[in-house]
This record gives sequence, C-alpha cells and structure tokens, in this order.
Amino acid sequence: MEYRRLGKSGLKVSEVSLGSWVTFGKQVDEKEAMALMGLAYDAGINFFDNAEGYEAGESEALMGAALEKLGWGRDTYAVSSKVFWGGEKPTQKGLSRKHVTEACHAALKRLRVDYLDLYFCHRPDIDTPIEETVWAMHNLITQGKILYWGTSEWSAQQLTEAWAVAKDLKITPPVMEQPQYNLFTRQKVEGDYLPLYDLMGLGTTIWSPLASGVLTGKYNDGIPADSRMNLPGYEWLKHSWESEDGKAKLVKVKQLAELAKEIGLPIHHLALLWCLDNPHVSTVILGASRKSQLEDNLSALDAKGKLTPDVIEKIETIMGNKPAAPQRY
Repeated sequence: MEYRRLGKSGLKVSEVSLGSWVTFGKQVDEKEAMALMGLAYDAGINFFDNAEGYEAGESEALMGAALEKLGWGRDTYAVSSKVFWGGEKPTQKGLSRKHVTEACHAALKRLRVDYLDLYFCHRPDIDTPIEETVWAMHNLITQGKILYWGTSEWSAQQLTEAWAVAKDLKITPPVMEQPQYNLFTRQKVEGDYLPLYDLMGLGTTIWSPLASGVLTGKYNDGIPADSRMNLPGYEWLKHSWESEDGKAKLVKVKQLAELAKEIGLPIHHLALLWCLDNPHVSTVILGASRKSQLEDNLSALDAKGKLTPDVIEKIETIMGNKPAAPQRY
C-alpha cells in the first residue's frame, strides 16, 4: 500500500480506501462490516468513507459500532461523513449553518468518534449562500469537531467561489472534492478541475472507479439478479445502463476486457489501476459486500507495473473520450 497527500494538506491517505455506499446497512451487517474493515485496515487502508445520506444514517451507525469493537488507535485511521441529505424537513437537509452543524454532531454520535477527519458537502446547495456554508465548516474546525472539509460533485466554479470566500475572510478553505471518476466519467477530474489542483491544492477522493460494477464485465451479458442495479431505490442506475448510451458503453467494456486479458489482468484491475495512474487522485474509494471481493480488488495493487504507457495509449484508443486539454493561443 502506498500513501498520497490529500491535495496540499499534510494528511496522507492510502491510495485505495473503503467506502460504505450501497453496502453497509443494505448488503452488509455489523459482523460483516467488522470483517471488511479489519481486512482493509490490515492491508494498509487508513481511510473509511461514509455519509449521513447512506441508508439514512444506518451506514454510519454500523461503521461506528465496528470501529468501537475493532478498537484501533484513533491516530491510525481517518473517517469521513458528508452533509446534505439528512431528512425530509427543511432544517434536516442542505448546507445551512444549522444543518451542517447538527449533521456533524449526529455523525459523531453514529460513528462513535470525537471528531471527523474529513467532512464533505455532499452536493452544492443553491439555496444557501456559500459564505454561510464556508463559515459553518470553519467553525466546526475551530471547535475541533472536524479536521478538513471539502465537497462532493461541486462544479469548478462553485469550488473556486468557496475557496475565494475563505481566502477573502481568512478562514479555512476546502481542501478536497469527492467526484465520480472512472473510464466513462472523466470531465471534472481531468478537465474542469485542472486549474484547481495548483490554485487550491485540491485533493480528490474518487468514487465509483468501476462505474457501479459495469467495469467488472459482469453486465456484459445482462444484469445479474443479485447485482446492485436490481436493488430497490437504484432503478435509476439500471435504466442508465439499459439505455442506448449504456449499451454503447458496454461495447467498450468488452473491448477493454480483451485488452486486459492480453496483458494478464481482469478488467476491473485494469480499471482501478487506470484511476490510480492519475496523479491528481488522492485515493480510490472501493466498495465491497464480501471479503473475497475486497481481497480481489486489493490484489490489483500488485500489478501496477502492467499499466505501461503503451497500455494506457491502447485504453485511450478504445475509450476515445479523453477530455480536451485547455486551448493555448
């Protein structure tokens, strides 16, 4: 396991991390959560990702119970939460000072920790002034309840505005963003955010590196009955891959699988290593519902040498979707 700085911060996170979206509280119970987290920790993973919106807080409660029983030193791992979707009432959602503060307190209780290492604004809130959200995050940092704050799926403009507000007010700016990033979803990480890596020292904790499992190849011949696409509440995901655009992408998945086979890798290892090849990626968040699944994904780290420049070029030829570089005149 290698470790990377979270942007320009001094925090070093493992190059792959463990997330709980879809799994904890839906596919994974407390015993299984302990097993997965124990395996991850023993392999060198030191960052565990969560959110108030994952299974209405149950995901955090499971992780908190597991953390308490595993008994690791608090200085040996980092844990996150995200704020936005807390409940149905107006004061239970969004990024107002009230909800940002109360969601933090609730996450601390569920996760059974005294502070959050990373705290993300799970989505932008157009109904709350960015100044209010930035101040709320800064106040939580000065109170010792969070150490770093950031965003998830914000536009480059919104990130720049938050950073500029913080700089102008001389308070704590955002240091990380959690975008979706994989072979099919590249524009933000490789294009829109490009100026921000130097300007802000932006770190990224990317999610869905396997495009919700599509880059494992398991959907090449249809959607298995036990896959996440058939879980209640994830119909939107199923529909996206049953569309004409989704079917066209599956053609590329089959071509990627052939390339991966040529170099002696399963396709999902190729996809994970491709994400790690980007120096602007601080950590790749893995999801797993079984120990065998996590062990398999971790084994990809042993094959980094197979992703040569020549292989990268072949991947780009297959995908044909590399974001254009900024124009120079």
